[in-house]
Amino acid sequence: MTSLAACLRLARTDSVGPRTWRRLVERYQTPEAALDALPHLPARNGRTQLIPPSPAHIEAEIDATLKIGGQFLTLLDATYPPLLRACPDAPPVISVLGDASCLSQPGVGLVGARNASAHGVRLAESLATELAEAGLVVISGLARGIDRAAHMGALHRHGLTIAAIAGGLDCPYPRENAALHAEIAEKGVLVTEAPLGTTPTARHFPRRNRLIAGLGLGCVVVEAAPHSGTLITARLVVDYGRELFAVPGSPLDSRCRGSNNLLRQGAILTESVADILPNLPAIPACPEKNPPLFPTQPGPVQEGSVKKGSTAQKQNKSAVQSAFSLPLPAPAERSGGAPVSPENVREKVLDLLSFTPIPVDDLVRHCQFSASTVLTVLTELELSGCVDSLPGGRIVLAAPHGKDG
Repeated sequence: MTSLAACLRLARTDSVGPRTWRRLVERYQTPEAALDALPHLPARNGRTQLIPPSPAHIEAEIDATLKIGGQFLTLLDATYPPLLRACPDAPPVISVLGDASCLSQPGVGLVGARNASAHGVRLAESLATELAEAGLVVISGLARGIDRAAHMGALHRHGLTIAAIAGGLDCPYPRENAALHAEIAEKGVLVTEAPLGTTPTARHFPRRNRLIAGLGLGCVVVEAAPHSGTLITARLVVDYGRELFAVPGSPLDSRCRGSNNLLRQGAILTESVADILPNLPAIPACPEKNPPLFPTQPGPVQEGSVKKGSTAQKQNKSAVQSAFSLPLPAPAERSGGAPVSPENVREKVLDLLSFTPIPVDDLVRHCQFSASTVLTVLTELELSGCVDSLPGGRIVLAAPHGKDG
């Protein structure tokens, strides 16, 4: 089996995001081969080559994580959480502290405002307790307010809970949740993409939100202000084809305006667990012994629309229960009997792209080249900083000085 060190070195390489990691491993078959190819690939920001962390640095990270009782799961492992694997931007490597089997059990996210009202906290605890009693894992982000209440409610009935965190496994955040951090590590599980020693900053939280959205069959929002981070999680839930639930709140409370707007857009109105359980998809079957590394994903629901029962939502919902591998790249692609040069494909792809995001599937159809050829070119364009990948399997021209997706 491919070594953990190679998977982690590739994942920790600057400018190699989750989609790029998958494309590189798909193209070169193993992380080791992809690492060997990095010096010959184009790099962004004027660098002459992409430089992965040293083997010694990665081995030190692995040893330190194992020393505190943690472990790593990679996309190449059969034990990688199957629902998270189905996400097009699933993290290639996650760090885990606690019972890793919790990550593969059916669960529901429960998120909301940090400065939650007393009513919101009480309701979140009650919903979490009822979900735990129904045999579901409660997933949240170990923040103040609703997140803390969700974890506490699950643990109250000796249920299982997953805390997706933005920093390292050894960096409880916020500090007042340090005791809860340790309790979840003992009775549930902590999961993160960040290496040990990482103190959470604003840029880390969208990655944390992706874990919450990707690990669950659905997600419940309890109090969310407009433009809050909670709404980022809600958007990802819809992009991943999972069910979105929202608790109604007072129109006079600014903490409820974002969650009330989700209800206007089609989120399922939720007052108790009785509104959640009948709307969850069937629990997926046990993962295959050798699961596919590159599952396909239907196109995302359009922004601003979470209408329950729409065709896109039904297609996305079916993706929760099945995943199929993309075809491996053909040795050489021909059009009309003549070889297709990478330059021609690159030119066609760039002509079709703009600063408006487009699903990769649509781009492939318009290009009229095979998916493997287009994905190979997109990998090179992403590494060179010409394009960015977005949640929901979309691609867009990169703005000047843009960050990797």
